Amino acid sequence: DPDGAVWHRMGDLGYLDQQGRLWVCGRKSHRVPTPNGDMQTLCCEAFFNEHPDVYRSALVGLPEAGSQWRTPAVVIEPESGKFPGSASARQKFQRELLELAAHSPLTKGIRIILFHRSFPVDVRHNAKIKREILADWAVKKQH
Repeated sequence: DPDGAVWHRMGDLGYLDQQGRLWVCGRKSHRVPTPNGDMQTLCCEAFFNEHPDVYRSALVGLPEAGSQWRTPAVVIEPESGKFPGSASARQKFQRELLELAAHSPLTKGIRIILFHRSFPVDVRHNAKIKREILADWAVKKQH
């Protein structure tokens, strides 16, 4: 850049705030384009990860027929022993998560919550969720 800093393109999205802090929002290839703007994985998932029964979450985009837009969905991997076994338990868990989402402009457009027992991850990095595989699973789960 003009100040002499060297930047390396890694495929991540982020921004510098007014105090000069760098905020990482997630991978560019994982953003979910919606008519109201792009939704970023890490920014959205942070809200769902606050729930005590959530081990981790993943924002994915479900295709909309004939459109460039995606419908945002959040897939939840519950903490061990917290997977909702009944329809009423699933609905209660979903309601709690949607209430969390409603408190932020970043997540209030999310209406779909799905539960997955164990996310597909990169074997070298358990934290690297294979979102493409999870998104395909979510599409099949919706049909």
